[in-house]
Amino acid sequence: MAELASSPLFGIALSIAAFSAGIWLQKKTGLTVCNPLLIAIVLVIGVLLLFKIPYESYNEGGSMINLFLSPATACLAVSIHSRAELLRKNWLPILAGAAAGSATSMGSVYVLCRLLGLEEDMTWSLLPKSVTTPIAVGISEGHGGIVPITVVAVILTGIMGSLTAPALIRLFGTKDPMEAGLAIGACSHAVGTSRAIEMGEIQGAMSGLAIGICGLMTVAVSLFL
Repeated sequence: MAELASSPLFGIALSIAAFSAGIWLQKKTGLTVCNPLLIAIVLVIGVLLLFKIPYESYNEGGSMINLFLSPATACLAVSIHSRAELLRKNWLPILAGAAAGSATSMGSVYVLCRLLGLEEDMTWSLLPKSVTTPIAVGISEGHGGIVPITVVAVILTGIMGSLTAPALIRLFGTKDPMEAGLAIGACSHAVGTSRAIEMGEIQGAMSGLAIGICGLMTVAVSLFL
C-alpha cells in the first residue's frame, strides 16, 4: 500500500473516486446535505486514516488537481457571456450588490477577529474566505496568513453556501434570479456557483460574475488594511 500511495496517480484516483461517490450519493438520496465535495473530503480523510497514509503522499497527486482550479473558474465566463445583454442593462445593481457582499464578508470577519482577540496572521487567514481559492491564497500569502487555514475556510464557506443557499433564498423571499445568483456567488464563490447553476442559467451566470467582481474588490480592499 505504501508503494501505491507514493505514486502521484494515487492522489488523483482517490480524489476522483471520492468525488464520484459523492455525486452518486447525492443523486441516490436527493439530500442537499450530501454535497459531493463534502462527501469527497470525508472519504479521502477516512482512507488516509484507515491505511495510515501520510497527507504528503496523497498530495503528490492531489496538488496536480489544484492546477485545474484556475482554468475551471475561468470557464464560468462562458455562462456570463451568454447573459451579456442582461449585464449591460443591470451593471450598476450588479456592481453595488457585489460590493455589498464583499464588504459584508470582510467586515464581519475583521470585526469578529478583533472581538475574539485573534492574532494578525489568523485574521488574514480568514479575511478572504468568501472569494475563490486562488485569489484567497494569494491574499493570505501576501499578508502573512496561514494558507492551510485559508483553504479550509474557503472550502467550508463554499460548502455552507451551497447547502443553505436554496433555503435562505426562500426564507428571504428572493424572486429575482439575478439577485439570487449574485448573493450566492458573493458569499460562497465557486462551490456555491455550482449550486446556482443547478438552480438556473441566470443564477449561474450572475454567481460566476460575482466571483470575479468580489475577488477583485477583496484584493483592492486588502491593500488598504
